[in-house]
Amino acid sequence: MSGASAPSTSGAGRDHQVSARAVRSASPTDVAPDDPCSAVDEGSIDAVIAWFARSGRDLPWRHEGVSAWAILVSEVMLQQTPVVRVLPRWQEWMELWPTPADLADASTAEVLRRWDRLGYPRRALRLQECARAIVREHGGEVPRGEEALRALPGVGEYTAAAVTAFAHHGRAVVVDTNIRRVLTRSRRGRALPDRSYSAAERLLAARSLPAEPQRSVAWNQSVMELGALVCTARSPRCEECPLAAEGCAWLAAGRPAPEADTRRRQSFEGTDRQMRGQIMALLRRDGAALEELLLALDPEDPARVQRCTASLIADGLAVRVGESLQLP
Repeated sequence: MSGASAPSTSGAGRDHQVSARAVRSASPTDVAPDDPCSAVDEGSIDAVIAWFARSGRDLPWRHEGVSAWAILVSEVMLQQTPVVRVLPRWQEWMELWPTPADLADASTAEVLRRWDRLGYPRRALRLQECARAIVREHGGEVPRGEEALRALPGVGEYTAAAVTAFAHHGRAVVVDTNIRRVLTRSRRGRALPDRSYSAAERLLAARSLPAEPQRSVAWNQSVMELGALVCTARSPRCEECPLAAEGCAWLAAGRPAPEADTRRRQSFEGTDRQMRGQIMALLRRDGAALEELLLALDPEDPARVQRCTASLIADGLAVRVGESLQLP
């Protein structure tokens, strides 16, 4: 694979998962045990890091020598998208565009084609904008520091922290849905996190992060993987969880059910998002589509097709050229 060294059994995340005892730092700032924001204790941190060393997946962006750019791309692709769908796309992108300069120079139409069906194609545009900013402002190298990273197009709080931790091996509070769920269950005794990232969750994550940078990287990688593989949303495998023996509050409480969610959820079928996806699939396949072909996607609601077409143009995902719609 271009842009990265040959895979090994260690790597970003994995290569820094050294013995929990060997990198032990001063204890996190603990508070009273009955405080819902009390930190994860050292024994639990040890257990989770040791579990990851045995059970963590051998993913290519964790291999030794993988560039910060490759890790940034993986983090953007993995947002709201399963690993199994990301893996072939990430490998293809790294072969085509192993550096920010390579992606910056690519045609936008080809970038959107290669994004394929990862979803939310605006992420692909933002990644290319990010690459161009890295070339223009940072000499083609992914900058260090969360503030500099967050100044890049499409890089938010989570991605900046993840790149700082997994690419630059720095101490950063990395919090995704998986980490939120593990911390909520093990420390707060609740089945699922708050509906939005709350102040209580933010405080718990910050208090639980080990002070020593190398150990903090190990913890971030390990607890994220635990949430992805064991402490899952629908079918948690508590019998395999290293936190079960360390005193998981949710397990101790008898695994209470989540609070009822009364919010109404819109079906994907028939939505504008579905139609936008159909139009983009058509453009990726053929490069362009005439109006009658687009209207055939929903002959009973031409206004919906026209509305979605206009929104794709406004988002920079398509352009009008004569009588046809094309990739930009």
